[in-house]
Order: sequence, then structure tokens, then C-alpha cells
Amino acid sequence: MTGPSLDDFVEMPDEVDDETAEQLADQATETQDMTGEVCPYPQVEAKKAIQSLDSGDLLVQETDHVPSTENVPRAVGDDADARVWRSGSGLYRIFLRKR
Repeated sequence: MTGPSLDDFVEMPDEVDDETAEQLADQATETQDMTGEVCPYPQVEAKKAIQSLDSGDLLVQETDHVPSTENVPRAVGDDADARVWRSGSGLYRIFLRKR
């Protein structure tokens, strides 16, 4: 019998596989290293960065703070489409493509 998973408690954006994550990382207009940072700092920085990008640009935010994978996409709201990659080792990339 297994216990509850993270997906039982958080509403995650669409996930991408390893290959897609590498392709998207190569397309990044801007990359933010937010490892070691906790909410609300990643949300604030993502929102500021999205406002400075052009439509279609891609912001990649790297984090080890699991709540950011839900809170950052929520913070940018309708300004960007969000996808998330999980490394399996506690590192996440949040891909935010500005609408």
C-alpha cells in the first residue's frame, strides 16, 4: 500500500519530459536560478521578468522549493503558459511562455 503523493495535495501545471525540458531550456529568453529561495521571492521575480519579456518569450525558473511549482504559475496568471519539469532529485524547472 502506498501513501499519498505530492500530486494529491498540489495542482501542478502540465509536466514535460527530460528531452522536452532540455529543448525548452535551450530556447529560454531568460533563466532565473531560484534554488535555495522560498515563496514569495520566486513569484515576485517571475512576475517582474514576465512583464519585461515580449509575447512568445520563454522564462525558465529553476527551483528546489516545491510550492513554487504551483505558486509561480499562479502568480503570473494569464500572462504566461506554464509547464514544469521534475528532475527526480528535488530540482524543478518552471517554464513560463509569455502570452
